[in-house]
Amino acid sequence: MGSMSWIHWVIVIAIVALLFGGRGKLSSVMGDAAKGIKAFKDGLKDDTSTEVADNKSKGALPRTEAEAEELRKS
Repeated sequence: MGSMSWIHWVIVIAIVALLFGGRGKLSSVMGDAAKGIKAFKDGLKDDTSTEVADNKSKGALPRTEAEAEELRKS
């Protein structure tokens, strides 16, 4: 095992330069990941609201008097 030779250090420096060098490649990758997570969460929120609308259109029983009146109006 021992210490690393000079070629190992060159490879390590090249990898570090690719990740942290230039115009913030690592930060742009993490920004893209954050956008993907946010879009996923927004997609989950939209799915639940459409389920509620589907239940109302299928004739699900209202839970409150206000919902019953709303169904009568529409």
